[in-house]
This record gives sequence, structure tokens and C-alpha cells, in this order.
Amino acid sequence: MTFNKDADISGNRVRRSRGKTTGVAVGGVGGLGLLILLVVQLLGGNTQGIDLSGLTGANQAEYVPEGGEALSECLTGDDANQNVECRMQATALSLDQYWESTLPTQAGIQYELPGFELFTGQVSTGCGAATSAVGPFYCPPDQTVYIDTTFFEELSSKFGAEGGPLGELYVVAHEFGHHIQNQLGTMDSADRQGTGPTSDAVRLELQADCYAGMWVRGAVETTDANGNSYLMPPTQTEVEQALSAAAAVGDDHIQETFAGQVTPHTWTHGSSAQRQNWFITGYNEGSLTACDTFAVSGDQL
Repeated sequence: MTFNKDADISGNRVRRSRGKTTGVAVGGVGGLGLLILLVVQLLGGNTQGIDLSGLTGANQAEYVPEGGEALSECLTGDDANQNVECRMQATALSLDQYWESTLPTQAGIQYELPGFELFTGQVSTGCGAATSAVGPFYCPPDQTVYIDTTFFEELSSKFGAEGGPLGELYVVAHEFGHHIQNQLGTMDSADRQGTGPTSDAVRLELQADCYAGMWVRGAVETTDANGNSYLMPPTQTEVEQALSAAAAVGDDHIQETFAGQVTPHTWTHGSSAQRQNWFITGYNEGSLTACDTFAVSGDQL
């Protein structure tokens, strides 16, 4: 999607990470990025450099934020069109406004802004330490989305996505979808330990894809304080970029690409087709009810 060049995206919404963790972290939900880690684990790959205890531990942790660095260079939608970090800030502002409007009307609760931190190489979080190998993820204990933007390049170079801004925005919207699930209590009620095409873990991820589609549908209606739309209406080509990104991180595609075989019983995020279908459901229907992946039978996933 293209940002309106006149939109005001200034402010401190997104930070370049500054933080440290004390104690042992509480386990979090990894979103798109943790898919890569889990597939590597399940297929016997190398997880060196990734603090697994921090992402899957079960003990209390204290997260100590240190403010971080504001993206002071990001002022307008034109900046977002030119710079990936500015694109992250503009996307967050649009997502905030969308969910501030949607959650009260569709779920009867107020939206709580998640944190959003960009990092390079490694980061300490309320879920423990993580490196760029984990990719984008959402941490429930500190309610923050973490992204190393180099992942977007790997999405194309390693996983075969078409690339393009809407593919990047889909990733961010997916992680914000996990925050919505956290607010709604869906994470707490789901059994996140199981695997397979109909597991709760897969249903959580497909629902986050559906929430991402909801936002893409409604993003053009989000505006800055002056009434300027943050985003222009998506073209069909741009929607296809998002679908390509969804397909690239499907369990079956990743397993076939990196292991040469598909093992559905190990799936944690869903197949390429499932991820695309639920994104389109959110995009077409625009409702939380339509995105209830826990209400459908396994053959409807």
C-alpha cells in the first residue's frame, strides 16, 4: 500500500529498542518470526544464537524499558514511502486508529496501545532475549511488537515472497493481531502447546492473519489529526503482495523449501493456503466474528 504523502506520521509511536531483562522470561507468542525458529527446531536445524528459554520459559520476569530512540526523521507519509522504519511508524499509527475504532464497536472493549520496538541483531524483552533469527514477534508480558526490518529482505530472498510494502505491512498487522488476541483473552484460553493443521496454535496464527486482512480493508479510512488518510486504497497487485507474504511463511512452504518434505503434524502456523484464505476472509468480511478460527471445524480451516 502507498502512504498518503501529506499524512502526518510524526511522534514517538515507534522506538528503536533500548531495554534489558532481569530474571527469567515468561513465554510469549512468536507470530511470523517464531515460525522460522519452530520449523528449524522441528526439522532438527541449528538454533544457536537464540535464547530458547527466553521465548518458551515459564518463570516470572521483570522487563525494564529504557525509553529507546524516537524516529524523529519520520514526519510525513512521503517519508514512509521512502524509508522502511518510517513505514513501520506510519503503519502503527494506522493500526492504532483502526483498532481504537473497531474493538469498542465489535468487542465492547477499549484498545490498549502495544509497544512497538525496532531492533538490529538482538534484543532483550519481557519474553527474554532474542536475535534477528527469530524474526518479528509479539511478546505478551510486555505487550510489545518487536521487528528487525532486515526480515523483510529475507522474506523475499529466502522464503520467496514477492516483496513490496503491503507484504511488509501484513507482517506488522499480523503481530498487532496477536496483541488483539491478548486483549480479548484468546491467548489465555488457547492450548498453545499442540501442533498440527487443526491445533489451537495454528488457529491463533490464522486468526492473526485474518485480523491483518481486516485492517487492510479498513486502513484507507484511518486519518491523521488533520483528516488526511494515512494510506491510499490498495491495488490488486498490492493485495497480491500480502498474499505472497502469507504464502511464503506457510508451514508447508517453509518445510518443503528447507527440508524437502512436509510434515503436517508439526505445523504451528498453518499452510500457505490456510494463511492466504484467512487473510482474505478478514479483508472481505471485516469483522471479528468472521475471523473466529476457533468456531470452525478442522476441515473448514
